[in-house]
Amino acid sequence: MGDTGRDIRSTMSPAAATRTSFNKLFDEIGTVDQVGIEERVAKFTTRSIKKGSKLWGLKTAVSMVDLTTLEGKDTPGKIASLCQKARRPSADPDVPPVAAVCIYPFLVKHAARWLADTAIKVASVATAFPSGQSPLALRLEEVRTAVADGADEIDMVINRGLFLSGEFNAVQDEISAVVEACGDAQLKVILEVSELDTYDNVRAASFLAMQVIRPGDFIKTSTGKASGSATLANTQVMIEAIRDFYLATGIAIGMKPAGGIRTAKQALHYLVAVKETLGDAWLNSTRYRFGASSLLNDLLRQIEKEKTGAYQAPYYFTEAAESY
Repeated sequence: MGDTGRDIRSTMSPAAATRTSFNKLFDEIGTVDQVGIEERVAKFTTRSIKKGSKLWGLKTAVSMVDLTTLEGKDTPGKIASLCQKARRPSADPDVPPVAAVCIYPFLVKHAARWLADTAIKVASVATAFPSGQSPLALRLEEVRTAVADGADEIDMVINRGLFLSGEFNAVQDEISAVVEACGDAQLKVILEVSELDTYDNVRAASFLAMQVIRPGDFIKTSTGKASGSATLANTQVMIEAIRDFYLATGIAIGMKPAGGIRTAKQALHYLVAVKETLGDAWLNSTRYRFGASSLLNDLLRQIEKEKTGAYQAPYYFTEAAESY
């Protein structure tokens, strides 16, 4: 019988083998009700947040920002300006610093020097960002170099080709290797949801990552370099996966939506989703982040509006970066 089983598998087409892999995984973790998800997130956008609660939400969102620049023209000087913005986003002393600065690995040593006397983390994208397609040995060396240069956090991108081919063990083996290369640095695993095609796949990739990362590590929607990026719906799929994983294991995993979140109104919708799905324990920067740059200034404008009753012109605030 064993030989017959091997013969059957060897005659399966690659497409059939891939379907079998996905079907087994979906049987284990469940699938997503697309209509239910989209109805749920539509309701989050109808919540009315006023006065003190709104001001608290805006400041909390500022404290969750990974202030990001990922441009080919990034320079040490640009990173110096970004770090200054991160340290003091506004002249208002009540506005907190951001959670982290997120940059390419070759600039980590500069950010680490400029943020050394703060609690702001230095995050670096790695593992052949944004494609994730370089040889694994090169990706791991990039991680180790960034950590040695002072990165507190690594944002890695999975190899979507492996995932879409149903090579789930290979995906997990690569993530596990990155966990080891990180040492004490925190890891955020980027799924690149717009390339995963379905909510079921987003849920599946979330579980595959959570099964091999450490408590306190993160899953992240996007690189910000692909169309689609973060949406309230695919983020909801991921935070429901985090909830289900936590209820099953007791392990708390963080969440980072990134790409396309540009307004304070959007950020508040995301925080409503977190509160109503995961609870208050996730309403802090140790468990929730926004990958963003332009979002920060809109948060600052809205904070000023709540305090003074008047909007400030965009040029009232210094520019943060041009990406994300």
